[in-house]
Amino acid sequence: MAIGEFLTHVRRFVVDFVVGRVLSRDNADGASAAAERLDEPTAYYLLHRHDFGFEAAPIGQVILYGTSCGLSDRDLVQTWDLLSSPKATPAPAADEDEDSADEDADADSGDAGGATVKLKPWHQRQEKTLGFDAPGGRPVPLIDRIHRLMHLWKAGQQAQVDEYLDSHGLRQQELFKRVLQALIELAPAGGDERSILESLSNHIGVRIAKPESGALPLEFE
Repeated sequence: MAIGEFLTHVRRFVVDFVVGRVLSRDNADGASAAAERLDEPTAYYLLHRHDFGFEAAPIGQVILYGTSCGLSDRDLVQTWDLLSSPKATPAPAADEDEDSADEDADADSGDAGGATVKLKPWHQRQEKTLGFDAPGGRPVPLIDRIHRLMHLWKAGQQAQVDEYLDSHGLRQQELFKRVLQALIELAPAGGDERSILESLSNHIGVRIAKPESGALPLEFE
């Protein structure tokens, strides 16, 4: 095995471990196994959301995270529409302390001149094909399916929600429900995002069980 291929496998192993903990902090082993089956865009979305939320993230770190998930920064911005276009950090003021400027330069090394990007929230992902088709005929990521369902629910189209769930077999898909629950836990309490996700979760019958004697933290009806 070539060194590059080996490093790719190692990075994905680390991603699976971290994303597994995001999927279920109470049962990391079971969730890590689920993370291994997770598509790359959804794995990246959960990883980025967990570490940066919707705040500006340094492009250097984003590139590393993307590579670990088998995606380039171009993929994340243009192909999958998960990130905003990079924005450059404003240059320091001319009278800024020289030592401080040197420290900032060191901190930005490897971060493409301090450029930052932001993860797109569901309501900013407006592509008509979202949740229906994926670039190059690839499988539709779970994050795209969930965001499509959120748009439908927000619009009050419950019949279309049910049709989408049934036509794609999502009611019986454990991984889909794990990702949905992880997004609920990552969303701020009291916000529109969390309210919609919780409504969807209740609609499809996901309930959280108190972990007892090693039982799975998620139980599905």
